[in-house]
Amino acid sequence: MTRGIVAGAFALVSAATCLTLAPAASAAPQACVTTTLTTGGNEGVGTIRYKSASSSCGDLNLTYSDDSTSPYGDYYAGRLRNSSGVWHTCNKGYVWASDGSHSVNESKYWLCTDVNDNTPFTVASQLDGGDSVKITN
Repeated sequence: MTRGIVAGAFALVSAATCLTLAPAASAAPQACVTTTLTTGGNEGVGTIRYKSASSSCGDLNLTYSDDSTSPYGDYYAGRLRNSSGVWHTCNKGYVWASDGSHSVNESKYWLCTDVNDNTPFTVASQLDGGDSVKITN
């Protein structure tokens, strides 16, 4: 009888060990998410997007810009909408960006930092609206 109890206890310990070694479901954020939008004019509102809740990026990174009226570039600013529905320009203000791609690692192009998940955002062009930009967030 003792041998049966020991064998049963060993089986329970073995089963518990297997349960603790099973892989847990991961809720880790995905990589950065890139969205394309059209800019609003100076201090204006263009296409509205929402900060991805599944992204590992906390910033709004300008990774591409194409000024629709100039072959050179424009000044761009990230804008966020608060819970009262009011838009405000991020502390960085307007930054110059030539037409083309920009590195996600270049802090110059981090238009807004520490943006909360699901926050509405847009981008404004200082010289004129209607530009095409990509934001990685």
